[in-house]
Amino acid sequence: MSSHYEAPIREPLVLGEKSYHDISVDVGAPVLGKANKSWWIVFTIALVAFLWGLGCIIYTISTGIGVWGLNKTVGWAWDITNFVWWVGIGHAGTLISAVLLLFRQKWRMAVNRSAEAMTIFAVVQAGLFPIIHMGRPWLAYWVLPIPNQFGSLWVNFNSPLLWDVFAISTYLSISLVFWWTGLLPDFAMIRDRTDSPFQKKIYGILSFGWSGRVKDWQRFEEVSLVLAGLATPLVLSVHTIVSFDFATSVVPGWHSTIYPPYFVAGAIFSGFAMVQTLLIIMRKVSHLESYITVLHIEYMNKVILLTGGIVTVAYAIEFFIGWYSGVPYENYTYLSFGAATGPYWWAFWALITCNFIVPLTLWVKALRRNIMYTFFVALIINIGMWFERFDIIVVNITKDRLTSSWAMFQPTFVDIGTFMGTIGFFFVLFLLYARTFPVIAQAEVKTILKSSGESFKRLRAEHGDDASHVQTVEEYPADAGPASNVEGKHFDTVFDDAEDEDVENNVVDYEFHKGKIDNLLSRVGTFDPAVQKQDNLKKIRGVGPIMEQKLHQLGIFTFEQVSRMTDREYDLLDEIISDFPGRAKRDDWAGQALLLKNKN
Repeated sequence: MSSHYEAPIREPLVLGEKSYHDISVDVGAPVLGKANKSWWIVFTIALVAFLWGLGCIIYTISTGIGVWGLNKTVGWAWDITNFVWWVGIGHAGTLISAVLLLFRQKWRMAVNRSAEAMTIFAVVQAGLFPIIHMGRPWLAYWVLPIPNQFGSLWVNFNSPLLWDVFAISTYLSISLVFWWTGLLPDFAMIRDRTDSPFQKKIYGILSFGWSGRVKDWQRFEEVSLVLAGLATPLVLSVHTIVSFDFATSVVPGWHSTIYPPYFVAGAIFSGFAMVQTLLIIMRKVSHLESYITVLHIEYMNKVILLTGGIVTVAYAIEFFIGWYSGVPYENYTYLSFGAATGPYWWAFWALITCNFIVPLTLWVKALRRNIMYTFFVALIINIGMWFERFDIIVVNITKDRLTSSWAMFQPTFVDIGTFMGTIGFFFVLFLLYARTFPVIAQAEVKTILKSSGESFKRLRAEHGDDASHVQTVEEYPADAGPASNVEGKHFDTVFDDAEDEDVENNVVDYEFHKGKIDNLLSRVGTFDPAVQKQDNLKKIRGVGPIMEQKLHQLGIFTFEQVSRMTDREYDLLDEIISDFPGRAKRDDWAGQALLLKNKN
């Protein structure tokens, strides 16, 4: 039905002459193939950073948090800054997975899987900092309201810090289940495509027995919608509760009712920037440019523009309210004239430059669609959002209402090392994920191939929505049979006399391509039915009934002939049969035919 198709003016979301089989091959290639040199270089760097951070964490736990740059005035600094930053980065995954699913946005399907993985890995990093900050992480279970040996000692349910525990643990649980549910058909695809018995066993377990039945898909859709409904409130609630850590206090600069929506918008802002950073790298390294397109990049840039605008308005309101209140202490908050000219002026202007000035350039469409510039802007936004959290936490508490207790914060090598370690840990997890899990939701991308695929959109533009694009497959005429092609003789076929237009479309113009056909047969060999047996060429992946029919018309009937094809023969074949250029070379017909020939 034409109503299922997109308007021709919309750009395709899947580029190139992609079939369902091509999507499976392309998405499965990073998992089933070997890691390239670039992957090993990045993984090594990330692993070194992680080990550095692990050493700093062990040193902190064994010595005490006095090795950090904290003092009596600044009791929170890099640790909580990093905690809020990582939680914010994890917001984009839930938004893309849940909210955009409920709004039926097709463009989410190529980026949601990696965004969900990023969410889980970011929340893992965020959870490390409060545990380390406890000083005795082996007693971390004390924050949970469980029966204990201390009588009626319970946690303070009025504290937003406890609300963080519930919110983030719920967020992690729902995100993990949502992510894994979406991966089930992708795991099954890897299970069915791999030749390794070990991988078949592992992915068979991970796919939970997925068989692709209608009942499987029905339950898959139902569970996805239920989880999306559960996850959507978390997009608002998690960072709202994180903002309560500050908004419920009476510290100047923190005691603000604008914090909840401000924090949520900032989280989505930074989360989408991190998604851009990761996907732009991954699309190049894993050769996924046909699925993560410039259009996907532009759509995410538009979300960054929207949330960046909300954050900018919040900055202006914070500055105005602080000035309008006339309270002198407000002149030392993170968004004030005092902050812009004080000892932390560099952090203030880093925030303004990275989160306000640079993102404004995305209003220019040419820059919004430029891959390298988007990557640069995404990195700048990630840096700027870290400075925003640093300013909110450190700048606000360095100067409280008692001037005698004003103090500066200086990070130590342990502060820096711990933060760099979590970045390394994050990339170690993401790189391992990219090598073991399908990074694109291939089952979901297949659902939009006919409506948003470039090749199908072109067909509809040429023939209209109501034209049938399915080629008619004619049964091979038994009475004609494969004739001998000895000494350049081409076989006879009843197709030559057929008057049906669909049949004529499936007939190769022998007279027009006679020279090329003879050249091709001289290279791959001819078929003699008197001494040779015809093979079922449809066993070759990429050869359907119509293609087999056309190969027969050229005089190609056996795996032996196909196995002799090289790049030169592939090019000749494309010149004669122009329906699917490059298909034979891309699917390695010669290699497949050689294996099938050896099995016979």
